[in-house]
Amino acid sequence: MLPQALQARLASLPQLDLAALNALHASGEQVTSIRRNLFKLPDAYSFPFDTPVPWCAHAAYLHERPFFTFDPLLHAGAYYVQDASSMCIWTALTQVVKETKGLKVLDLCAAPGGKTTLLADYFHDGVLVANEVIRSRAAILVENITKWGAEHVIVTNNDPADFTSLHNYFDMMLVDAPCSGSGLFRKDPDAVNEWSPEHVQLCSQRQQRILADALPALKPGGTLLYATCSYSPEEDEDIMDWLMAQGDMVSVPLDLPATWNIVTTQTDTGATGYRFYPHLLKGEGFFLSVFQKADASYHATHRPQQVQQASKQEQQLWKQAIPELGAHHLIRSGEICKAVSDPVLDTLSQLGKLYIRKAGIAVGQLKGKDLIPDHELALWNRAIHSFPAVELDEAIALEYLRRKDISLQGTKGWNLMRYRGLSLGWAKLLPNRVNNYYPQGYRILKD
Repeated sequence: MLPQALQARLASLPQLDLAALNALHASGEQVTSIRRNLFKLPDAYSFPFDTPVPWCAHAAYLHERPFFTFDPLLHAGAYYVQDASSMCIWTALTQVVKETKGLKVLDLCAAPGGKTTLLADYFHDGVLVANEVIRSRAAILVENITKWGAEHVIVTNNDPADFTSLHNYFDMMLVDAPCSGSGLFRKDPDAVNEWSPEHVQLCSQRQQRILADALPALKPGGTLLYATCSYSPEEDEDIMDWLMAQGDMVSVPLDLPATWNIVTTQTDTGATGYRFYPHLLKGEGFFLSVFQKADASYHATHRPQQVQQASKQEQQLWKQAIPELGAHHLIRSGEICKAVSDPVLDTLSQLGKLYIRKAGIAVGQLKGKDLIPDHELALWNRAIHSFPAVELDEAIALEYLRRKDISLQGTKGWNLMRYRGLSLGWAKLLPNRVNNYYPQGYRILKD
């Protein structure tokens, strides 16, 4: 049951049936949904008895939850397990950002990466900066973006205030703000014990600070998506009113079919938001609103900084070995060479002193005259044909993902390990053994 103090605050919200919501929480019923990677699974990938998520065409509900850890396709980045309610961001984008080419996008509170991977697919011809302030969560974000294989994503590990200096830089910004989490109580019943009115107030204040720090980086005419997984008006409607009070933010309504049972909420300031209630639809509690920064004449000046390029010898060796690198630039990050496109290189030069955790695709490193390919190169969503590959059955694929010793037949040297045509990582075939190069930190720990 929801805390009494929360129920009292929610009693006046539109179309919220507290009895039905409490009954649903008490039932223990869970909803599982996945969204496929459009650049690894362009055609529908079917689980048993799946049905489509209405507001995200490449997503599906599952009638039962499999043990995802034991599906090699998850590790190949073929799909992401994500709450269906939050996938409505896809529909919002189709209505408010129709042209995506060349746009610069900021996902400000990005970990663990569900919404980031959705943005990566939608803005596939732009540049996406995915930020996470907490270091440990930023590492999880890097892992999930690596598996997704998107080369146009830059992962940063910074406080929102660090983006203030990027004045008028981003065309679109998603702020999926840290919140009290009441919309996820069905999914995580233990979290109910951490809820309090005081925590809600602290979250609301933090959300205002995050937005105040980040909004200067949004271009006039740019789009802001604000979201939480909280039911509390202090974190939803009150934040919409706070945004309207800034004077340069305009609320943008969406056109959502009534059959979806998403509840429209409006405030006296004229702001419109959308509430997702688990007793009315298949998904967790979620809140979404869309704003546009008022258009105005502006002049943004950003001083580009030099990005360290790989040596001519390194560039020549890598591009001879991997023709798929084509016109990509090769830059240096320590001993690692990374492949980046023109737009990503330009964005990196503008990000100043931000702490970059990932950019482009890590290709590998040179040790003497030996090329050591990186795990990111294997997971790139651009097919690599420059190396031999071994197709693994499910049992061997799982042993590979556990970083166990495996026995294979194939061409000696570096080989891509594949499952159902999608790459999992690297192994090096030697005359009398196979060296498993799956990353230690990503391996499956369960047998």
